[in-house]
Amino acid sequence: MPDVHVVGGGVAGLVVARRLARGGADVVVHEASDRLGGTVASHEIAGIVLDAGAESFATRGGTVTALIDELGLAGDLVRPEPVSAWLQPARGDAAPLPATALLGIPGDPRAEDVVAIVGRAGAEEAVARDASRMTADDPLLAPGARLGPLVGARHGDAVLDLLVAPVVHGVHSLHPDDVPLERVHPRLRAALAETGSLSGAMSALRAAAPPGSVVAGLRGGVHRLVSALADDLAAHGGDIRLRSSVDVAALERLAAGGTVVVAAPDVLPTSAPPRRIDLVTLVVDQPELDAAPRGSGLLVAAGAPVGARALTHATAKWAWLADAAGGRHVLRLSYDDLPEDPVASARADAAALLGVALPVPEGTAHVTWFRPAAAIAPAGITVVGETAAGSGLAGIITHAEAAASALATK
Repeated sequence: MPDVHVVGGGVAGLVVARRLARGGADVVVHEASDRLGGTVASHEIAGIVLDAGAESFATRGGTVTALIDELGLAGDLVRPEPVSAWLQPARGDAAPLPATALLGIPGDPRAEDVVAIVGRAGAEEAVARDASRMTADDPLLAPGARLGPLVGARHGDAVLDLLVAPVVHGVHSLHPDDVPLERVHPRLRAALAETGSLSGAMSALRAAAPPGSVVAGLRGGVHRLVSALADDLAAHGGDIRLRSSVDVAALERLAAGGTVVVAAPDVLPTSAPPRRIDLVTLVVDQPELDAAPRGSGLLVAAGAPVGARALTHATAKWAWLADAAGGRHVLRLSYDDLPEDPVASARADAAALLGVALPVPEGTAHVTWFRPAAAIAPAGITVVGETAAGSGLAGIITHAEAAASALATK
């Protein structure tokens, strides 16, 4: 019998399996589908191999970059081009996202790029609300505290609704009321207590992050991480079994003979239904987009006159992809509510958001992903992946590495 059964061959499952196998454990990975990686996947559109899921990762903490270095991919680590992202408000013209903001929370509410989105009155309200000094025992910082009430109390509804909510929704597919403070930044609570204000905390956290260090990617696509993990796992004796389904009853049998790690979102019951996200990718030949009229793309506020919630101008964001596209442009739009004709709607929404007429695309793709809620795990079962760590490769990999370390010491 193997020492460890890992149920689910997504990134989290592969990270745990690889780490334990490198430590000498006998590891079997059970993946129900015919491929590894989960939502870290690829597809080919108009002759270009693109990420079908995650296309970047947060560099905070260094966990992902350390893993990439271990896997021999450090030479392919890439940073996005130095162009800003934009925000499409519910009404009015799109504007660049504030330069001093973290998840849209401004370090300086009076900055002109903040005022352009929330208005002068909203900016002054934020300054007035944030004037009183916070302390470490403030109820807004209590265990389990969420971002929405903190921003509303310290910066007001204009900043929360017009700036922070669309950014958080674009990044995490959640409203700020549903985002724990820890997912904003691991040092947010400490920074709030040290500086005494939300703006001060944002300024301190941004100052501590070197320029250009917020996100990174891999030349050729983040999906390359999956094959690198799988190859290294196999090299250390790991047994990867595709089309190997494990249900709840089977979990109990496996747990009786060894350690079980669940890294699959659909094996255990969850606290809520999953959230659906649809991604539509367009490859177009439109020279007017060479100027990157909306930088690396836009996040879209609720109530805006388009169905998309975000648009990534991928060839403006990544130089390697611009080279691979050969003068064409790759646009990726995300939807919470799928239009009746996804490709036609995406083309119309992209034209409206970018302010540029778009020709018939040379290639298109539509994929659907599901973001699961927290898993309800039985005693003795270790859970990793989105159901335990939330979305985002940095958080998922950090959590998986910690879980593997804990199991290795048992």
